[in-house]
Amino acid sequence: MKRKIVLTGGGSAGHVTGNLALLPKLEAAGWEMEYIGSHDGIEREMIERLDMPYHPIAVGKLRRYFDVKNLKDPFKVIQGVLQAYAVLRKVKPDIVFSKGGFVAVPVVMGAWLNRIPVVIHESDLTPGLANKLCAPFAAKVCVTFAETLKHLPDGKAVHTGSPIREEVLQGNAKRGFAFTGFTPGKPVLLIIGGSLGSEKINQAIRANLDVLLAKYQILHICGKGHLDPALEGKTGYRQFEFVSSELPDLFAMTDLFVSRAGANAIFEFLALKKPHVLIPLSRAASRGDQILNAKSFEKAGYSRVLFEEDLTTETLLQAIEEAQAMSFDYIAAMETSTVSDAVGTIMGLIEKNAKKRKRK
Repeated sequence: MKRKIVLTGGGSAGHVTGNLALLPKLEAAGWEMEYIGSHDGIEREMIERLDMPYHPIAVGKLRRYFDVKNLKDPFKVIQGVLQAYAVLRKVKPDIVFSKGGFVAVPVVMGAWLNRIPVVIHESDLTPGLANKLCAPFAAKVCVTFAETLKHLPDGKAVHTGSPIREEVLQGNAKRGFAFTGFTPGKPVLLIIGGSLGSEKINQAIRANLDVLLAKYQILHICGKGHLDPALEGKTGYRQFEFVSSELPDLFAMTDLFVSRAGANAIFEFLALKKPHVLIPLSRAASRGDQILNAKSFEKAGYSRVLFEEDLTTETLLQAIEEAQAMSFDYIAAMETSTVSDAVGTIMGLIEKNAKKRKRK
């Protein structure tokens, strides 16, 4: 009988890509895979492209601030737990792997009620609320940063690093140039503001566009609804709402990145040894996890960091110029990284803990 795993995680692309990184290894090892996610989150769109069985459940967001939705969302969480419990009881997986996000909370609890072992992964330097709630129900908690270990119980947390998709490391620059119409010889600057895009970063880049185009070819992944029709056809500039299968090729052709500081993205830059400017989400728009991620990379000498509170058309241009000037130093620092094979380590934990599952 084939072993079976249920994957979960969602709310943003970052909570899905870690799961996607495991899929080739899981398939090669003969695992059957199914997914539990929300009804309308980005995870549904990303997973259904793969023709993997997908089970939608109710999701309630657990907020740290007052909102009238806080009165009804706990009931959605309870509904989600009951739905996840029913799905897992029917699917009977050997293990559940969670990449986090609020959709994961009812899935992890549903697994615990079914006595199904759970391994979860925390992307950021400090655990988010969803994973704080999930950790007591998990057999192991994988963490991206060594600094995170002190925030979790001894013996439960394992420093694995961030799982990187194999295809990200196998991009072909020639295919990237063919896809974009750009030409080798002039540096490529890629701007990516996260799966939802960043209006503030988009505006600052476009305000500097003519200055930047004098030196770079610019590839701008601006997020859904953020295309500027007036810039279509502008020489040396290509804009996309979202890029999927072509992304590894675009990464391969890129000389310098401007990006948010989500853990998945920054560890992909580290694996690729690509210079970058990080603009983490502000504390006003998040719990500050990206700020901690960015500071960790800045301290290691990998990144030029520009805080969103300091972002203007002038400071962005200055940060890009400084990162370009320091690119060899950043690459040299990244070459010294001892980040391990996160996918292999996580697969080992899945294999080990799945063996403890007794099928009914």
